[in-house]
Amino acid sequence: MNICVCCSSKEVSEKYMEPVRELGKRIAEGGHNLVWGGSNRGMMKVIADAVQENGGKLIGVSFELLRERARKEATEMIVEKDLNTRKATLLARSDAIVMLPGGTGTLDEITEVIELKVFEMHNKAIIALNTNDFYAGLKTQLERMHEEDFLHVPLVELIHFADTPNEVIEYITNYVPPLRRGKF
Repeated sequence: MNICVCCSSKEVSEKYMEPVRELGKRIAEGGHNLVWGGSNRGMMKVIADAVQENGGKLIGVSFELLRERARKEATEMIVEKDLNTRKATLLARSDAIVMLPGGTGTLDEITEVIELKVFEMHNKAIIALNTNDFYAGLKTQLERMHEEDFLHVPLVELIHFADTPNEVIEYITNYVPPLRRGKF
């Protein structure tokens, strides 16, 4: 299975990096491949290192502006022309999407794949690794959108919030796609 991870290319606190290492290890040990933004910096580097050190394959998807930051040792590296094409390729090459703590780019990527799922353009598992309750605010906002009837699809069908890397892998392994509605 190809597991896409959306995360930061910044160096951040070890309290966020350790769960990322564990997730990378679990991805590789499960025989899965990592699909990621291709950067050899920050959290992106940490997860790629963990996957590779544990025998996993790396499928990087970068874009022209960041070509020089791409990891040279990836199993496969795709360099797209722009950010929008990169995001489309990340989704196309993955079977599940995991959001790790990150900045606005990470939030952009995950909200786009959630919206594409609403419009039935994919039916893949989407999981947020909520390390140190990083996504508590996002979870609260999405729950409010659900409770006040702003979502076209039940929240439980859109995204799952996991507290540990083990829970992420367990959710992906047991994921059953919801039935298609044909609403849109």
